[in-house]
Amino acid sequence: MNNHEDTEAQRKRLNDLSYRVIGLSMEVHRELGPGLLESVYEEALAYELAQAGIHFERQRECPVRYKDVLLPCNYRLDFVVEGELILELKAVTELLPLHHAQLLTYLKLERRTLGLLINFNVPVLKDGLRRVARGELFNPEPKPASAIRHLAGLLCAFVPLWLNPNP
Repeated sequence: MNNHEDTEAQRKRLNDLSYRVIGLSMEVHRELGPGLLESVYEEALAYELAQAGIHFERQRECPVRYKDVLLPCNYRLDFVVEGELILELKAVTELLPLHHAQLLTYLKLERRTLGLLINFNVPVLKDGLRRVARGELFNPEPKPASAIRHLAGLLCAFVPLWLNPNP
């Protein structure tokens, strides 16, 4: 398998996993609705993940390193699913840029590429879901330079025809 196939396989695996987790989150929201404490949704989602046979860690410590020093911080990740996907649960009136930044920081500290920010305090859960990606894995791949050069050459070839439509 080459590097492109490895990247595609990793992207597909993470996408499939995130879609499964989103489906389970929607099940929790359908059953409980909005208005409860975050801890209730966490318990219910842990139940659903376990029932689905999905491996997860809950309230895992997230160490913070500054240069060569391990800082005595008490950051905890709500969920780390299958060792790859970070879930940050909320039960707030609205998601703020701070919540997004928090998940991005967790992704950076853990060297992970994908996380889900899930706010259960919304009438329709899709309005409270945010996929947060970090790094190159989910960025669109640039077109090869040779294809761009080819396209530019074709465009340049047609310029005289556009300028003088009746030769």
